[in-house]
Amino acid sequence: MRIDKTTIKKISHLARLEFDENSAEKMSRDMSQILDWVEQLNEINTDNIEPLTTMSSEVNDMREDISGTHLNHEAALKNAPKRDAEYFRVPKVLE
Repeated sequence: MRIDKTTIKKISHLARLEFDENSAEKMSRDMSQILDWVEQLNEINTDNIEPLTTMSSEVNDMREDISGTHLNHEAALKNAPKRDAEYFRVPKVLE
């Protein structure tokens, strides 16, 4: 399947992206290659194949969920570098 510049313009408008002519041409080639690859996958018989839940072969070792004691409000604020009566004080990041 071929993605033309008109389709790239529509997609970029919907995604709020901007491409110059060279980037749009490269994006067109890349997206066409992706769609060609997906078409190749559609030709494969996957009737007896279980779907993957992850692409990694890693297994998460989960710890047992055990409830325990938590810090009370005053103990949590005890070593805070800056605080007021109720909260941690942090520098402003937005004006």
